[in-house]
Amino acid sequence: MDHITGSQEQAAGTELPGIPITLTINGRKRELSVAPWVTLLDLLRERLDLTGSKKGCDHGQCGACTVLVDGKRINSCLKLAVAYDGAEITTIEGLAQGETLHPLQQAFIDRDAFQCGYCTPGQICSGVGLMNEGRASTRDEVRELMSGNICRCGAYTNITDAVMDVLEKEGAK
Repeated sequence: MDHITGSQEQAAGTELPGIPITLTINGRKRELSVAPWVTLLDLLRERLDLTGSKKGCDHGQCGACTVLVDGKRINSCLKLAVAYDGAEITTIEGLAQGETLHPLQQAFIDRDAFQCGYCTPGQICSGVGLMNEGRASTRDEVRELMSGNICRCGAYTNITDAVMDVLEKEGAK
């Protein structure tokens, strides 16, 4: 069992017992012991070395930390890891199937929907979650429902194009 401690414990040189949780992360079942104040983002990045999800604002306002929990998008910087015991977590690292990119990952490449790339993992996870929710079918709906994901480079038009490409292909099936 992996043991996760908080920086406060480490600084004090003491270790409080963690709370045992089980998460399925990118298809792999993980039994962990986690301090109650550790966010899901910190667990993923600092302990499990899944660094695709970014810590942008650490206040849930930018969307760089977006991951999927049971197929739904969340801001992982705001959520405590212990609250998701038994959940299935998908990060940007878990979207591809081997060498085959997820259709939205490929659409981002095809549409040049990124510039610096910092927001890209959160944008893609948010787009996948948006499609899973089934609530968006127009450009305006995509823009509105992804408005919590900020792109400081301004690639919004291309991001929307990429999501619409996949929505239209999925609708044609």
